[in-house]
Amino acid sequence: MFMNYISVIGSGTMGNGIAHTFALSGFKVNIIDLSQDRITEAINTISKNLDRQLQKGTITSSQHTEAIGNIQGFTLLEAGVKDADLVIEAATENVDIKLKIFADLDKLCKPTAILASNTSSISITKIAAVTARPELVIGMHFMNPVPVMKLVEVIRGFNTSDKTTNQIMDLSVKIGKVPVEVNDYPGFVANRILMPMINEAIQCLNEGVAGVTEIDTVMKLGMSHPMGPLQLADFIGLDVCLAILNVLHQGFGNPKYAPSPLLVNMVASGQLGVKSGSGFYDYSAGIKEAVLSKKFKK
Repeated sequence: MFMNYISVIGSGTMGNGIAHTFALSGFKVNIIDLSQDRITEAINTISKNLDRQLQKGTITSSQHTEAIGNIQGFTLLEAGVKDADLVIEAATENVDIKLKIFADLDKLCKPTAILASNTSSISITKIAAVTARPELVIGMHFMNPVPVMKLVEVIRGFNTSDKTTNQIMDLSVKIGKVPVEVNDYPGFVANRILMPMINEAIQCLNEGVAGVTEIDTVMKLGMSHPMGPLQLADFIGLDVCLAILNVLHQGFGNPKYAPSPLLVNMVASGQLGVKSGSGFYDYSAGIKEAVLSKKFKK
């Protein structure tokens, strides 16, 4: 099936990054969100990120102009998805919200439209079950920042068809990504491996094994990670990390996936990382500083 029209639900970090990538690859993209202000902010973010690419010489001025021209914003779901060949949901990592969105999409989209979720942990099979087209429901888990990171986890639900999977694998290549097909188990591959590591780093901090910068330095210099696990958790969002760990813990019923009490408390207190200005590091002054090292280091 030829795909031209792409709709992206959610204009946050992941949503605007996905829209950016498709628009730059020549697709017509509709960004859908609850308010026009959010949509305007997302398009402004995309424009600034395209400016950076232009300054680096990775795109041309005409590509910049064409990409922005490929994007439209909608606050009404029906208007934004009615012509879409592919809808990618990039809403918050909340199962009830996602189930409601997919139930609505099934009624509003044309029968041939593929419905994809950018979920980082929630079951594609469960999402597909609220639709009458489970064979056309699939996961497209992009990495952050989307315009830069090459990987897309393509997640097959229990009923996702070979045709749908092949179409999304081919499409991912067309937008310059490297797709990896995985099956539908909690956390898929990326977060099933990544989140326990982040959680263990948080527990090391909680137990006073070492401070924030010390833990991150060990992993960067000792394991060749480009970013330490605590800084990465801040970047992802501590609320997102907690949500994914809860999915893993509930999905497998294994105590090894239980979130660290420190992570639970930080999320409850509103310390969510970069998005809130404070997490394991303080970002409020525009300078990254480890704020929890002294508190937990013995």
